[in-house]
Amino acid sequence: MEQAITFFDAQQAWVQAAIGLAALAAVAILVNFLLKKVLLRLAAPFLDTRTQTSDRAAARLATVAPLLIIAEGIDLVPHLYPEVRVLVHNIAMACVVLSVAMAISKALDYVNELYIRTPQARNKPIKGYLQVVKIVVYCAAVILAIAALIEQSPLLLLSGLGAMAAVLLLVFKDTILSLVASVQLSSNDMLRVGDWIEMPAMHADGDVIDIALHTVKVQNFDKTITAIPTYKMIAESYRNWRGMKDAGGRRIKRALPLDQNSVRFLSKEEIDDLRRFRLLRDYLAGKDTELAEWNERELSGDPNPVNARRMTNIGTFRAYVIAYLKANPELTEAGFALMVRQLEPTPQGLPLEVYCFAATTEWAEYERIQADLFDHLIAILPEFGLRLFQEPSGLDFAALKVA
Repeated sequence: MEQAITFFDAQQAWVQAAIGLAALAAVAILVNFLLKKVLLRLAAPFLDTRTQTSDRAAARLATVAPLLIIAEGIDLVPHLYPEVRVLVHNIAMACVVLSVAMAISKALDYVNELYIRTPQARNKPIKGYLQVVKIVVYCAAVILAIAALIEQSPLLLLSGLGAMAAVLLLVFKDTILSLVASVQLSSNDMLRVGDWIEMPAMHADGDVIDIALHTVKVQNFDKTITAIPTYKMIAESYRNWRGMKDAGGRRIKRALPLDQNSVRFLSKEEIDDLRRFRLLRDYLAGKDTELAEWNERELSGDPNPVNARRMTNIGTFRAYVIAYLKANPELTEAGFALMVRQLEPTPQGLPLEVYCFAATTEWAEYERIQADLFDHLIAILPEFGLRLFQEPSGLDFAALKVA
């Protein structure tokens, strides 16, 4: 009879414990529902409607309430073993710490979103700094959660970190290097989101789309993404085209390889014929006067033309190109160099380099301006008796055989 009563009491104790646990869980679930589905919806008009990050931060913080109910209410459940009470309480408190840490993390994301909306965000991003704060928050949360689980003071755990300093430095080496690099990039204004950069060592050539603590993301022009470690932006060289965009002009630097066998002096008839070029009239008039005065002064009646200064077709063509560049409204001279120069002759001809700046930095428009410019120069070359150098091809050899 006593055994039957003892068994009945045990059964009753388990039933009461199960009912108590179910009631505690129901209360926690109800509070969680009221906070997230009712209270947060009522508060939604007062939160930032342009993002959901603030809502998520509030939802993570709201999770703390049901966890605290479980942590404190477990003591009210009857007939539980003390070890079970302690275990549930400690796990709930550890979850409270982690929930607060995740809420702070989301709040930092919201701070970053608010900052991105400001004008200075393009020049000085703070995402890297906020990531450092997140790391500190999560490290502190892990220490506090472990302390809650083992019911020890966090100071006891921190005292053991001194011996692990070398290990931590090794583990967080990239983070420390990236933090230093982020500070240098930001303070010296070396990199911004939207900059076009070239970094051949990392196969990156495109626009910077994100600057974070550990990586800088570059969207290449083929739409691939290159992730570059942030400290690499300090340790290795790269080209930033921001200066070109800010200046408003993009450089054109290309040479025409001229056949040196086509370079010669111009006859009087050819010079007179070139006067039909409106862009050359002032040049030819001034050059005629300059050469006539020099020849009269220096030759002293010497009739041999080999001793006289004469116009060349390449010099006249160079003057034409300069006048053409200055008259082209799609090119800019304001604060930019503009010149046409000869480079050192090579077996592939005499390079005549055009150096100027297009009045735009838009890529497709720049390429069109450059192509139109050289289309015209190549087509006008025969008017000056000049030829482009081109290495012989199979068709050239075939033509010789036919001849």
